Amino acid sequence: MGAAYLANEYAPIVIFLVIAVLMGAAPLVLTVLLAEQRPDAEKNSAYECGFEAFEDARLQIDVRFYLLAILFVVFDLESAFLFPWAIVLDDIGLFGFVEMMLFLFILVVGYAYAWKKGALQWE
Repeated sequence: MGAAYLANEYAPIVIFLVIAVLMGAAPLVLTVLLAEQRPDAEKNSAYECGFEAFEDARLQIDVRFYLLAILFVVFDLESAFLFPWAIVLDDIGLFGFVEMMLFLFILVVGYAYAWKKGALQWE
């Protein structure tokens, strides 16, 4: 096992990594080089975070951001469980169907509770 053998074995991986980095960096570089840069107050305003960027990092953040993030994760995980379940539904039969309906019912109850408590309302 010489160096030439290892180079031949790992060459495709290195080529793949180089191409992946170039494909990720090329749009960024081309945007900076080719796009017209005209920042204004609207483009530089706070977007989703709700507070101005580049200020003190120890600002208190509204708890609603965390609640919304937790709700997103819960319902995102729901969809992550639905895809594998749908694929094996024929194999697991009625028992698997009933179990998933129970799981979805629990999530719907949680969603209704969050809605009733106003966790989805933004004031």
